[in-house]
Amino acid sequence: MEGERGKTGRGGTPPKCYASAMNEKTILALATCILAGCASYGGHDLVIGEAGEADVIRTMGTPAMRWTQPDGGVRLAFPRGPMGVHTYMADIGADGKLSAIRNVLTPETFGEIAANMSADEVLRRLGPPEPSWTAYFSRRNELVWVWRYCDDWHQLARFDVLFDATARRVRSTMTQREDQIGDCGGEYGGGCWCSR
Repeated sequence: MEGERGKTGRGGTPPKCYASAMNEKTILALATCILAGCASYGGHDLVIGEAGEADVIRTMGTPAMRWTQPDGGVRLAFPRGPMGVHTYMADIGADGKLSAIRNVLTPETFGEIAANMSADEVLRRLGPPEPSWTAYFSRRNELVWVWRYCDDWHQLARFDVLFDATARRVRSTMTQREDQIGDCGGEYGGGCWCSR
C-alpha cells in the first residue's frame, strides 16, 4: 500500500523519475539565473560611449553611492561584497553616456590612498566599505574601514584604511590576506582562493 501512495503522489516519497526531473529543472533554472547574474555583475555587456545612466542601473542594479563629478558627469559605485571581491565604478560623462567602468578593489587603486586624504576622497576611489567590518577604537580615536578583495596571488585579502575619527583623515592603510588573520573563507566559507 505504501508503494502505491508513492506512485500516485498522494503522500510518501515521489517516484524517482519525478524527483529526478524536478532536480534537473531546478538545476537548469538556477544555472540560468546564475549565468544571467554574472553577465551583469561587472557591467561587461555595457558599451562605452553608448550606454546611458539608466542602462547602467538597469544592468547593474541600484548604485550604493553616487557623486557628481567636477566636469558635470556622474560616478556610480556598485559594491559586490561582502562575499564578492569587487566594487565597480561606472563613470557617466556630462553627455550622459558611459565613459568608463572598472573594478577599483585593486592594488593599483589602493596605492592611491595616502595619509591625510579625506574620508570622502577614499569613498570616491573605493566605494563604500563593508559596514559589518567597520570598527572604532576609542583609545586611539581611530575609525577603520575594510574592503575585501582578491590579491595578485588570487588569495582573499582585506584592505584597511585607518582614519583619525575626529578629523576623518587617513592615518595609514594596511593589507592582510584572510589566511593571515585566521579567517580563511570566514563566515562565508570557500577557502582563501578567489578569481579576479
